[in-house]
Amino acid sequence: MNRRLFSTALALGSGLGLACLAPAAKAALAQGVAAPDFSLEAALGGKPFKFSLADALARGPVVLYFFPKAFTSGCTVEAHAFAEATPRFNALGATVIGVSNDDAETIRRFSVEACRSQFAVAGDVDGKVIRAYDAKMMLMPSMASRISYVIDRGGRVAFIHQGSNPEAHVTQTLKAVEDLAAAKR
Repeated sequence: MNRRLFSTALALGSGLGLACLAPAAKAALAQGVAAPDFSLEAALGGKPFKFSLADALARGPVVLYFFPKAFTSGCTVEAHAFAEATPRFNALGATVIGVSNDDAETIRRFSVEACRSQFAVAGDVDGKVIRAYDAKMMLMPSMASRISYVIDRGGRVAFIHQGSNPEAHVTQTLKAVEDLAAAKR
């Protein structure tokens, strides 16, 4: 990285500011492949619980979205948008779960404040699930990139959306879940 570019990047903020500029990783999971099963400590409405992908899939499709850092502007916008859309996801039988590498206390607060107690978020502190879904940032591999997966009831990846626009993750995954519901009819 040349000095001018580095100086400009530093002027934009801390390491988190740099993380927001970091290019996202390419999603390794292709549509149609089996989604890696996982369980994580999560929170819904500030109450901790163990989230199990297998248990959630028994009830319907799962929208698994990865986000870089709780309480940052883009991640908060995304959480608010998912909170507003959660009743529509629920009406279609889908479960929404957000995952970052934040610690348990941060996740509990984020589940209330940003997620508005509408859907669960989980902390993947060791990054095992983030790596399994190839959702890590290239320049900051300990942080999740902004990638969303829709996983069908059979445990297969039905849809992938990747990009920096947090609201697009909500609209695109909702459309994918609607398409799954329409195909089921």
